[in-house]
Parts: sequence; C-alpha cells; structure tokens
Amino acid sequence: MISRRSAIKTTTGVIAVSIINLRDARAADKVIKVGINLSFTGADGENATRIGNGAVIAFEEANAAKAVAGFTFQLVKLDDATATAGQYDPAQAATNARTMVSDKAYVAALGPQMSGAGKAMAPILSQGNLAIITPSSTNPDLTDPKFAQQYRPAGKAIYFRTVATDAFQGPNMANYMADTLKVKSIFVLDDSGAYGVGLSDAFQAQAEKRGIKLLGRDRLDPKAADYTPILTKIKSLNPQALFYGGVAQAGVKLAKQAYETIPDVIKAGGDGVYTVDLLNGAGFPAVEGWYATVAAPHVTEDPKAAKFSDRYFARFKQRPDDYTITCYTGAEVIIQAVKKVAASGKPVTRDAVRDAIQMVKLPDSMLGPIEFDENGDLRNKIISVFQIRKDATKPLDDPTAQYKYVGVAPIV
Repeated sequence: MISRRSAIKTTTGVIAVSIINLRDARAADKVIKVGINLSFTGADGENATRIGNGAVIAFEEANAAKAVAGFTFQLVKLDDATATAGQYDPAQAATNARTMVSDKAYVAALGPQMSGAGKAMAPILSQGNLAIITPSSTNPDLTDPKFAQQYRPAGKAIYFRTVATDAFQGPNMANYMADTLKVKSIFVLDDSGAYGVGLSDAFQAQAEKRGIKLLGRDRLDPKAADYTPILTKIKSLNPQALFYGGVAQAGVKLAKQAYETIPDVIKAGGDGVYTVDLLNGAGFPAVEGWYATVAAPHVTEDPKAAKFSDRYFARFKQRPDDYTITCYTGAEVIIQAVKKVAASGKPVTRDAVRDAIQMVKLPDSMLGPIEFDENGDLRNKIISVFQIRKDATKPLDDPTAQYKYVGVAPIV
C-alpha cells in the first residue's frame, strides 16, 4: 500500500505523461503554454497539488474536447517554494515570473497560491503584459488601484482573482466571531508574510470596530520551533479567542503548541489554515475546533459540483476542495479567453488574451457568475466559514471531510 503523499506524486507523474501524449497526438496544433505557479515544495505542498489538479483536469478536458480548434494547451508547472524557505520564496516567485515573461509561448498563467509570491511576481508580469489568475492569494494591495504603480506599472490589470480579498475575508470573519461566537476579547497573531500581516490587520480593525477587546498583537517567525513564550503570555492575558493570520509553516507549530498551552481558547484563522498540510502536520486532537475561512462560496457539497467531484476523484483518487474549484474556474476563464481570441481571427498573443480575460463572463460556473472589475477583482465577494470537527469515519487528512461548513460570514 502506498502512502497518500506517494499517491499524489504518482498521480502528478501520470499528469505529465498525459499532457505530453495529448501534445504528440495533435502535433499540427499550435501549442499554447499556460504556467501554473504554486508552492509545491514545503509546508503548503500537498495543498498546492490539490489546488493545481483543478487546472490539470480543466486543460486535459479542453484538449480532449478540442475546445479551441487548432490549439493545444500545455500546462507548465512552476514551483515558487524552496527547501531553504520551507514554503513560498518571493525570490523564486520572481524568477518564475521572469521565466514566463521571457517566453512568448506563455499567453496566461494561474497562481500564485500565496500573496507574498504575488507581490514579487506582479510587477514583472505587468511589464510583460502576462495575465495571471490566482485561485487563492487574497492580499488586497495587489489589485488596489492605490498600489497600481507598484504592482501594475505598465498600466493594465494583469492580476485577476477567482476569490475575494482579505478586505472581506478578515473583516467578515471578525463579524462572524462577534455575531455568532459572541467573542468579547481576542489576541491576534500573524506569521510576518504579506498574506498573514494583511489579513490580521484587516481582521483586527473590524474586530475593534465591533467592540471586541484586543488584548495584544504579535508576530511569529515561521522558522522558529518554539512559540511557548508568546503562548504563555497569551495565556496570562486570558483572551476568549485567538486569531492567526498566516499559512501552514507557522500554523502547524502554532496549532500543536496552542493545544498544549491554551486548549480552551477559541482559535480561528483565514484560508491559510484551511489546508491538508495543517491536518497532516498538526493532526488531531490539536486542530480540533479551529475555525477557518475560504474566500469563495462553498460549493463542493452543491449538486452542481457533483459531476466535477466525481471526475476529479476518478482522476486523482481524492475529492476536490473549494480552492480546487477556484483553480478549475480560473482555467475555464483562460480557455474561454483563448477561444474568443481565436474565433476573432486575431493572433492568440498574451496581449489579446489579457484583454479577453478582462472581458470574460461565465454566468453559470460552479462558483456562480464570474466577472472581473477593472482592477481584476472578482465581483462576487463571499466568505465561507468552516470548523474542524473530527470525523473518524473519513481520512483524517482530508479537508473535505474534516472541515465542516458552518455558514457564510456576515459581510462588512
């Protein structure tokens, strides 16, 4: 019997072969490269694979159906994480952006997984006019017109999202904690990354606005091994709840050590703690009871996603989560954009595809209507809330089984 991690690696190998075979079978077609830049190495690697496989299945199906006559999509994997960093590495993300921009065969990209990677990539992609659609990075600065000179210096929007931003994820979770969990006092932590700091800032501002007493704010070093000193400090303040903005590298250690030090405190985070990597790294009972958000509608249990879920399971022997579907939807947008450009008779260039992505409307995707504003943000802004509740009858490392949907976070 092979392990789950080994099964994922084996599946990835099969993916590579299937794409090559499709390309060989249709050698007369023009090859369109689409990069998929996620954090495949380190603390968030298994989650990256689950997310990225949404794009794999989308482009495999598009190629098999000859969705764009005369063209074959080639999905190229780029890993922005490094063993040294143990998670995403902004320098590697920038290198990946330069790799794609320097090759005109790339007409669009998917990713990144993390906002810190996005901040490193966006200026480079802007100069190359290469559109990217992120299925999961949520820092609002990347698409905020106030920061346009920094993140889109060439002018046009190139950073698109199939998720909402932390301008909604953080505050809406604060509303949920105030309205539903009746939290009166809280301590806030972040992991020093662009995503974690931005999410915690947005959460904190709304929590204080809602009358939740802030007992303190601190920052975790993702590479540190021992968070006991800060957790002991938090224990002495006796907060009702703890909010963590960050991803799995610090989150795994925090979950383990918080269970030992402050077991009775309500614990919550953003989508950085909605991940198979937290379930595997911290495990039960440490993760039991944690709340997490997803910056998208919860659709994996919706009947309209059932056929996709079955196809995905047949292909990868696991069930998709909501960010698998945001990635699949991002791929659908790229496919539709390329199809529109090809049908117009214009050359399928990255400039033409960028403009087409800006105008794409998917009225009935699995996520609901998909349409971007002038900055690349999704017009629909729904934040879903989950709680980890152990289901011993299901795999303990399966987010779709262990994260229970508890509702939509109240909008700001």
